[in-house]
Amino acid sequence: MEAGSLKTKKIALNGILGALCVMCLVLATVLPTNRISLYALSSFFVAVTIIESGVRASWIFYVGTSILGLIIMPNKLGIVPYALFFGAYGIAKYYIEKLDKIMIEYIIKLVYFNICLGIAALTIRELFGYSLPVKLPWWLVIVILELVFMVYDFVYSLFINYYRRRIKPKLNWRK
Repeated sequence: MEAGSLKTKKIALNGILGALCVMCLVLATVLPTNRISLYALSSFFVAVTIIESGVRASWIFYVGTSILGLIIMPNKLGIVPYALFFGAYGIAKYYIEKLDKIMIEYIIKLVYFNICLGIAALTIRELFGYSLPVKLPWWLVIVILELVFMVYDFVYSLFINYYRRRIKPKLNWRK
């Protein structure tokens, strides 16, 4: 396959992935349920971009979908989870897992998650005037969210492996 044709296919793929990502973001703000699932799904498109086009292209993808989401989304607050965590997580995961030391990776991932959680809470409170009404102690909420994050990271890894083994070979192009 010619290099120009391959580049064109990758640009087209990233455009389609970007449209699907933004669609998930819009649906996450419009639909009354499945918001977290839609944010998680939107983050998987970043992983596909890393696999198909490289980490540099995934940065462009992440910034582009964040800006486009902010422009298109009816509820501007809805971009916060994607822009602060879900969109960037695939890129962070890529760099963290290059360490190839599982315990250190999980510690760094949890630190990353907690930093994102803190920034998101401050952003929502300071910029948008919202505070989350929680009847549980904050430490318990954080522990529960960390457990949910660990499940999310595991599912994210399963998706990446599935994509590499089952979907990528069917795309019929080579790097």
